[in-house]
Amino acid sequence: MKNKTMTLLLTGAVLTTALTGCSASGANTVDSATSIGSTDTTEPSADSPVDGSASSGGQTYKIGIVQYVDDASLNQIVAAIQAELDNQSEELGVSFDYKNYTYNGQADATTMNQIASDLIASDVDLIIPVATPVAMVMQNATAENPRDDGTLIPVVFSAVSDPVGAGLVASMDAPGSNITGTSDALNTEAVFDLMLAADPDLQTVGLLYDKSQDSSTAAIAAAKAYCQEKGITVVEKTGTNNGEISLAADALLAAGAEAVFTPTDNNVMTAELAIYEKFIDAKVPHYGGADSFALNGAFMGYGVNYVELGTATADMAVDILANSKDPASMAVQTMDNGIATVNTETAEAISLDYSMFADKCSSLVEIQTAEEFH
Repeated sequence: MKNKTMTLLLTGAVLTTALTGCSASGANTVDSATSIGSTDTTEPSADSPVDGSASSGGQTYKIGIVQYVDDASLNQIVAAIQAELDNQSEELGVSFDYKNYTYNGQADATTMNQIASDLIASDVDLIIPVATPVAMVMQNATAENPRDDGTLIPVVFSAVSDPVGAGLVASMDAPGSNITGTSDALNTEAVFDLMLAADPDLQTVGLLYDKSQDSSTAAIAAAKAYCQEKGITVVEKTGTNNGEISLAADALLAAGAEAVFTPTDNNVMTAELAIYEKFIDAKVPHYGGADSFALNGAFMGYGVNYVELGTATADMAVDILANSKDPASMAVQTMDNGIATVNTETAEAISLDYSMFADKCSSLVEIQTAEEFH
């Protein structure tokens, strides 16, 4: 058992830098794409670089950063990636131009494919996709569009829960091809152990997720296996957008779910602020596979520190660009996935004691409801 720590965070506070400034004004956009942190789509002049782009006297690397959708966890990762690239730029005396190539795919396949085409046409030196769906798009696009010298643009993904299952890498130790990255793989059994610790008499668990999300597949299978072994009834509802997810939440409550589990599912995450009060009103705890679920009102989020994940992702990208590392042989990195984040307002509202969690996870963090980490 690792050392346990107890961290009390005030409203919206986390172990991270603020998202503010994720993308400077002047970031490029594509049709239907949204540049992170900016609504200014003015094209910068070639001789007027913005922060994070070319500076005199050193090598400049163009890095595309593409996040799947706007949610608190992914925003947090992107902010950490950009902050670490800036830190590494100062240390190494080189420049990482990411401001002009930072995009949000808005969970839309057409938009993500257009972004991939634009990044390839811009001849970026490396692409960092954040979350599984966009990582798959970027990997496919780079594989189908080799550079003039026959090499492939390196891809360093972040927050991919099951890189092998998604077909992105051959193995965690030896990814192969032009891709590697960081994983936020979820310990599903650990989440359910906490669920039973909070309610030993639990009889019915609801599973709420988007069945089109590859990141949910392994975790949902593990959840079903766990419940079958423990004799717990499973009620399963899915949705692909906010409206469907809201209806699915209603259906779970109508079916008598006494607790609800969602893995690292970005589409449910974007709906959390719209559904968390349904669970509070029913006195049903919602357990999610990331701390942002708890930030947005769920009872508990479990998993990794996304600031550390984003920082590690940036470091891997720098290693490839500045130190000529080969992504094919760089092992996928995994973080400590034993951090439980509890929303104290929700815990009080549903009268659920979580004091026993401190001895059952590597770290216990307390937060209150907010839209974004600050």
